[in-house]
Amino acid sequence: MIELVASLMTVLVVVTISSAVLYYKQIRKIQAEYEKARSVIEDVVLSFNRELRKEADRTELVAYKVEGNAAKADNIGKRIDTLEKTIESVKTQAGPSSEKEQALSLEVSKINSRISGLEALQEIVKTKVSGIEEEMQKVVSIPEIRNEPAIQIRRDKALAALTGTEIAVLEMLVTEGSKTAPEIKERVNLSREHTARLMKKLYEEGYLERETGKIPFRYSAKKEMEKVLKKPEPQNP
Repeated sequence: MIELVASLMTVLVVVTISSAVLYYKQIRKIQAEYEKARSVIEDVVLSFNRELRKEADRTELVAYKVEGNAAKADNIGKRIDTLEKTIESVKTQAGPSSEKEQALSLEVSKINSRISGLEALQEIVKTKVSGIEEEMQKVVSIPEIRNEPAIQIRRDKALAALTGTEIAVLEMLVTEGSKTAPEIKERVNLSREHTARLMKKLYEEGYLERETGKIPFRYSAKKEMEKVLKKPEPQNP
C-alpha cells in the first residue's frame, strides 16, 4: 500500500513539474511575441511622426509659392496701369496731321497688343495661384483661425541658446506686434528658406505663438517672452 501511494505521489510530482515547465514555456513565448509587437508599434509611430513633419514642411513651401505668385500678379497690374497712362499721354501729345494719327494708331495697337498679352499672363498666374491653393487645401485643412497652444519655456534659459538674429526677431515682434515670415525676411536680410527655418525653430522651442488661420502664418511673441525681453538686465556690482 505504501509503495502504491509513493508511486502515485511520484507520478503527481512528475505531472506537476511537466505542467510547470510547459506553462513557463508558454509565458516566455507570449512575452517574446509581446516584445516583437511593441517594437513594430514603435516603428509605426516613428514613421508616422516623420510623415507629419514632411507634410508640415511641404505646406510651408506651398504657402511661399502662393505668396510669390500673388506678388507677380500685383506687378502685372502695375504694368497695365503704366501702359494705360502711356496711352493717355500719347493721345494728348498727338497732332492733327495724318502721319501723326497713323503713327499714334500704330503705337496704340502695339500697346493694346501688349496689354492683351499681359492680361492673358495675369489670367495664367491667377489660374496657377488657384491651383496651388487647391493643392494646399488637400495637404492641410484649416477650419478656422486659431492660436496654437503655447509651448512652455524656462525663463532662466530663455535667451541662452539664441543667436543675435533670433533675439533681434523676438525683440521686433515684442515691439511692433505680430508679423509674417516674408515681412520678417525683409527686415533681417535673410533668404526665404533661412527665415522659414528660423521662425519654425523659434515656434517649436516655445518662444513664439503662431496664427494658422491663413497663409502665410503670422507669428507673435509669447507673453512670457515679452516679460523676459522687457525686463532690465541685472547690473554687476
